[in-house]
This record gives sequence, structure tokens and C-alpha cells, in this order.
Amino acid sequence: MTQPTASPTLDGLFKRILARQPDAIALVDPPNKQRITGQSPKRLTFAQADRAISALAAHFIESGLPANSVIAVQLPNTIEFALTVLAAYRAGLVVAVLPLLWRQAELTMALNRTAARAIVTTSKVDGIVYADLAMNAAAEAFSIRHVCGFGTDLPEGMASLDNAILRESPATRAVIQDGRKAALISFDVTADGYRPVPRVHLNLIAGGLALSLESDVPQGATVLSAFSPMSFAGLACSLVVWLLSGGTLVLHHPFDEEALERQINEHRCDTLIAPAQLALRLDELDLAHRLPGLRNVIGVWRTPEQVASSACWAAQQATLTDVYLFGEAGLFSARRNAEDGAPALIKPGPHGAPRELPGSSISGEILLTPRGTLGLRGPMVPVAAYAAAPPPGDSLIAPPPRDFVDTDYAARLDRATGAINITAPPSGIMAVGGYRFLAQDLQEWARRLGQGALLTALPDRLSGHRLAGRAQDNARAREALSGLGLNPLMVEAFRDRTPST
Repeated sequence: MTQPTASPTLDGLFKRILARQPDAIALVDPPNKQRITGQSPKRLTFAQADRAISALAAHFIESGLPANSVIAVQLPNTIEFALTVLAAYRAGLVVAVLPLLWRQAELTMALNRTAARAIVTTSKVDGIVYADLAMNAAAEAFSIRHVCGFGTDLPEGMASLDNAILRESPATRAVIQDGRKAALISFDVTADGYRPVPRVHLNLIAGGLALSLESDVPQGATVLSAFSPMSFAGLACSLVVWLLSGGTLVLHHPFDEEALERQINEHRCDTLIAPAQLALRLDELDLAHRLPGLRNVIGVWRTPEQVASSACWAAQQATLTDVYLFGEAGLFSARRNAEDGAPALIKPGPHGAPRELPGSSISGEILLTPRGTLGLRGPMVPVAAYAAAPPPGDSLIAPPPRDFVDTDYAARLDRATGAINITAPPSGIMAVGGYRFLAQDLQEWARRLGQGALLTALPDRLSGHRLAGRAQDNARAREALSGLGLNPLMVEAFRDRTPST
């Protein structure tokens, strides 16, 4: 009896490119990496990247991390992110991504919820000592057995991964390349609080395919990613699109417009992946003249309810593809009309990749739920992660399983066009850029600051919301919130706004 052919994994995709073009440039660091992390920027060929990935995988194996255990990762958008994720897959591990805006309170929650055995970070990012954050969170997580990081001045007890890369080790582990194996855990925020969302390799590849085919990313493309990688969408937009194209991935740590423009022109990037608001700003600043080599722009909307009212795309030499992102539940993409640059109409039903080709493969399905909200189903959507708890009752017959995820985004059908209009984000959930949290959390943290303290979220056109706070002593409020291990957006909501004289 013949064994079934294993389905692809992300490491399997990397090895296919490696076999074809080992000396081609694979990864390029941000030019301002020295400022961001204190390390010199690098560029690696596929062969050089492969050696680094194997060395990191050997380190994880020698550290005693069992196959299929969870390794938590909190890294900026640099080469180390891609190397660590691929090394974890080569060692047979599952990656849990932790956003950079998360601090000790959220890190501890994530480590405990996933039973992570290890955490990977870097010494500093933009002046913040992430190594200390990881060590403090690991001390509160019983499952953590290994803490490691990149960079210099690592605290005692944290293993250096820079040294691990330089050390050649024969340690390997037989790992079946099967796309149905667990690959990623990301965290969503729902009305019930933080929700771990697991995915297999095929879910990740489906997300990347939906993006790359709809936007027509060519084979061998030079892709610049300026979108934070610590989420499902972040991995699909950067790592997966790069591996599917087989080209070069140029990384940009958000945001430095001057560095971004220099990177695109210096490396002749033909594809840009960035938050949609940044892409539209570049278009306003005469993108065609300043970035003449750019051909594809993939704009990611964390606030999909704002797409329909956004400005039209003017650049003629580059197409814009809007990516509608619904937390960690899933996404879909739609290329803008080349004639007027207006957002494409989104209609319910199956959507292919690309949409305009009849008979194209189905990348997902969009539907309106009986609640008047938008639902998603398809190969990238982890339905089981969002399954509702069974209602209490005496019946021994389980209700039929739901085959879609309700995103909780309010939506309605336009009778004139037949298109779906997304009208509002989920109730009770706030978003400040890529940071999502429950509205009730604001009230809880404000109560901890004592009488007279106020912490609120105000609507913001670009980021969804912005935080504002008031206390009798703003400086003491900031100090107290930092001591609780809270996100810096909450801490800085209490900054003094009185202009200095």
C-alpha cells in the first residue's frame, strides 16, 4: 500500500525555492535596524538563510523542546522573525505569535493559555527592553522551560540565538512535511475575551494564496512588507506571500517613510504590503513619481468598515488590492477598479483567486448571517476555534456544527448593487491600530487608578480608536499602569497635554 503524498508546509515551500536558486537573495533587513534593535542590518541568500534556520532548529532540539510543543515568538519585522518561524517548523514546533504592543500582563496570559515551552524575543525594540519583559512573563508561566533571544545585553538565564546561529550542530529531528499539522497560534479578542486561534500550515498557505493571486504577485517578485508579522494576517502577508512567489522579502519595521521609500527604490521592489492608510498616503504624495518601479500594492485594512468610504487610488503604474481583515478569524481581498481606483464591490457567495477568472479556485466565501453580521467560511477560516459553547440542556443530541465564523462586524446588503456593506466593528471591542481589547477593560483599569480617573477610547479615522485618559496626577497614573504590565497605549493615554512654555 502506497503512502499518501504529504501536503506542503512553509518549510517545505522554502526548501523547494532553495533547491532551485540557493544563491538568490532571500531576506533583506530594514536599513535602520541598528536604531530599532541595536543590530547591524543583514541580507541573506537562500543558502545562507537555510544554514541559519538549521542552526536555530538544532538549538531548539538540543534545548529539549519536544516535537509539537509550542514556542512563543515576540519579534520585530526583521530577518530574525522569518528565520525563527521557519526554524521552529523545521524542528516540528508550533509557533505562537505575540504582538509587540503586548506587555507582561498579556504575555503571561498567552504563555499560560498555550502551555508554551519556550519564548523567543530580542534584547530591545525601539528602546524598550523586551528581554526583561519576556523573562518576567516566563517567571509567571509554569510551562516555560527555555527563554532565548537575539541581540546583546541579554539578561542572565536567556540563551543567545545569535550564538546558536554561528554554531554548527548536527542535531536534527525527523519531521513529516504535512500541511495538516498545527503551525500557528494567534490571539483574537472577542466578547468573551482573548481567544487562542490555532491554524495548520494549509490554513496559512490558503491565506497567502488568496492575497497573492488576487493581487497578481508575480513569480520571483521583490516584496517589501511593512506590516507587523505577529498575527495570522502578518504571516500570510509577508512570509507566505514571499514563499509562494519564490522571490525576495524586504522587511520594513513600521514606520519610517524616508526609509520605506529608500528601500523600495534601492531594492527595486515591485510589490508593497502595508497598512492601507499608509498606502493611500503614499498615493497622495505622488507615488508614481517617487516610486516608479512599484507595480503591486497590497493594502491591509484592520478597520474593514472604512474601505468603502476611502479615497480612490490614483497611481496608474501600480494596482491596489484591498485586504479586509477581521481580527484573527480570516480575511478576503479585492483588487480595485483600474479605471477609477474605487474599491471593488464585495458580493456574498464564493470568491475565487483571482475573482474575475471564471472557474478559479475558491479561496473563501462571504455571507450575511441572520444576525445581520458578516460571516466567513473557507480553507483559511478556523471554524472550530470560534465554535460557540453548547447550550445547557438535557438533550443528548448535539446541535449541528456551524461551518462558518461570525465576525460580529455589522453588515447589510445594498439592494441596488447586490454588494455587502460593512457598517460597524464588533460591539464592545476597541481597536487602536493593530491592538484590540475589550471596552470593559478600560473601565477596569481606570477603577484601579482611584477616584476621578478616566480612561476612554475616542473614534479615530486612521486607527479605529485612540485612547485618552485623565487622572489627578497623570505621571503617577502612567507609573501605576506600567507597573501593572499594561500596554503602552494605555500608559501614554495619560500623557500631559499641556504645551510646554
